[in-house]
Amino acid sequence: MKDFNKIVNKMWKNWWKVMLKKDIYELIDPECKPEYQSFVDKTIYKLRAQWYIIALKSGVYIIPDTEDSHLNSVDLVEKYYLRLLKKYITREVWSHYYISGLKSLQYHLKDMSIPEKIYIITRSLNKKIKVWNYEIIFKTLSWKSQWKKINLYSKFSEYSKEISIDWISVKTSWLELSLLESALVADMYEWVDVSILIKAIKKYGSVFDRKILREIGKYKYNMSYNRLKEISKTIDLDLYELFLNVIKQNWWCFVWEGLRGI
Repeated sequence: MKDFNKIVNKMWKNWWKVMLKKDIYELIDPECKPEYQSFVDKTIYKLRAQWYIIALKSGVYIIPDTEDSHLNSVDLVEKYYLRLLKKYITREVWSHYYISGLKSLQYHLKDMSIPEKIYIITRSLNKKIKVWNYEIIFKTLSWKSQWKKINLYSKFSEYSKEISIDWISVKTSWLELSLLESALVADMYEWVDVSILIKAIKKYGSVFDRKILREIGKYKYNMSYNRLKEISKTIDLDLYELFLNVIKQNWWCFVWEGLRGI
């Protein structure tokens, strides 16, 4: 095990400035021996008492800078949200993910605000993590054909890309997939934000990749195509025709629900 001063020096070299309890365990005792559990807990207590770390929640810590002593717990969470998000993503799924849905579309529209819920599409993980009032939701995506159930991560992950937010790199779905995801409610207690769909269509209607919009229609988001068809009717006739054609070409998997939820 390392002595206290070496632990502190090692922590200050961590540019993420966000650590989970397991990270600190591994730093104090790389071998993670059960007999040292009590010593590890006492060291964490000492680190907190001397302000070397601050607990954001149970098992989640930040390595504060001089400004952080003046921030309350809510502001601290907001300041370190992106680093914490990337920490959880890396810990849980490494690089096998992409951010989906409304937040992904907002990123394309240059809205970097912190969402109450952020959805992370993964190959195999379904899990919810809550940090104060914010939820990080890992979920899988599947499509059931006549013959079998298909995991769509391998098909849709190619429609994702790396973006940089405050020097932190995350993967998010492409503009076209983000639009389709945002036109579908994430759960039964949520509503579609039609205003952001209208904004995206008005801003990017001429540059949407039509081939991708047609390809995705073979597998998923039938309600989204119906909804976007109606929304684009008075905004962009070219897109209206495209969404209508996708519905006609894939009629067998479409349920005509019109504008439900708008």
